[in-house]
Amino acid sequence: MKIRVGVFFGGKSVEHEVSVISAMQAIAALDQQKYQAVPIYITKENQFYTGEHLGQIESYQDIPGALKRAARITLIGGQNTAVLQCYPPKKLGSSQIGEIDVILPVTHGTNVEDGALQGFFEYLNIPYAGCDVCASAAGMDKWVMKSLFKSAGLPAVEGALVTKKNWFESAEGQMDRIEKTCGGYPIIVKPVNLGSSVGIGKARDRAQLEEAMEDAFGYASRVLAERCVENLREINCSVLGDLDECQASVCEEPLNATDILTFGDKYESGGGKGGSKGMESLSRRIPADLPEETAREIQRLAKEAFRAINGCGVARVDFMMDGKSGQLYVNEINTIPGSLAFYLWQHEGMGFDQLLDKMIGLAMKRKREKDSLTFTFDTNILAGGSLGGAKGGKLGAKR
Repeated sequence: MKIRVGVFFGGKSVEHEVSVISAMQAIAALDQQKYQAVPIYITKENQFYTGEHLGQIESYQDIPGALKRAARITLIGGQNTAVLQCYPPKKLGSSQIGEIDVILPVTHGTNVEDGALQGFFEYLNIPYAGCDVCASAAGMDKWVMKSLFKSAGLPAVEGALVTKKNWFESAEGQMDRIEKTCGGYPIIVKPVNLGSSVGIGKARDRAQLEEAMEDAFGYASRVLAERCVENLREINCSVLGDLDECQASVCEEPLNATDILTFGDKYESGGGKGGSKGMESLSRRIPADLPEETAREIQRLAKEAFRAINGCGVARVDFMMDGKSGQLYVNEINTIPGSLAFYLWQHEGMGFDQLLDKMIGLAMKRKREKDSLTFTFDTNILAGGSLGGAKGGKLGAKR
């Protein structure tokens, strides 16, 4: 019997469309002899829909029409499976329309990659691939991520965190603090909890800093300002595994015309007539043109960054490198990278189907380990409990 894999994608995120592309790639790559893909599309209103046609990229040329032919569902957790139930439930007859055995989240951005959706999967009590709630949240929050990297002794550039409240109370004061922390211009400005280079700006003077901060606050309530690495080379490396054992892929170097890799650079170029191919279409050099010793050091740091957030599944670690000095900085980790970074593993001789198989295997392993833990114990505290006759009083039972 095939393993039923619920592939979740979409969601209330600025990276909604990117997620659809990545998911279609994953569904097409799943080993059909071993797995049955069950596409579960999350609308921008966070509604769940399923239907065989939702696993085909052509359906998303007319999303309203595709949803009319799909079934809106809710999910109910079972012992080792999740039940797909039509919504609203039928008044007569069974509302169940299917089951899934494991979840493959192919979602990007806030609300779906930041631990929120992973918490729902935990509630369903079903194995899911990728990082858990805590690691997903850390991987999306650039300030928390940077703090964990520094705590693990990894090289990271200096930066200042600014909240929207503090910014509007004293923009001048905050810019003074940013300039002092970063040591001068240029400065990179980023929304704290977005991926795919959304809302990122580069400031070469105070006027541009103010403009970049205002733009970033349109996407997030917290913004990170960092010292810009001069003579920048961006190097990426993927990691596969978990805290027990992980491996690093070959390194890549995105080849972009600007000094910031933008959303458009990543996803809106190179698709041709067939539409965007996601991160697969980005112009890049694989393997990156690096000395062997430098490539090995990047791979080592990538695995350490992965361990620093307690990663699981596949992730991509992005580095900044000073092209003159060779100094390396860990920039960020993407816990669900675009196209699941399968193109990096192909250069290691691992097909996309094999990558997905390993990710699902890691999901099953984590579920087995979780099931072996104790979460409850017998107690008679409620049997002897009493409010003591006073509203809001303490329990009468001894603790």
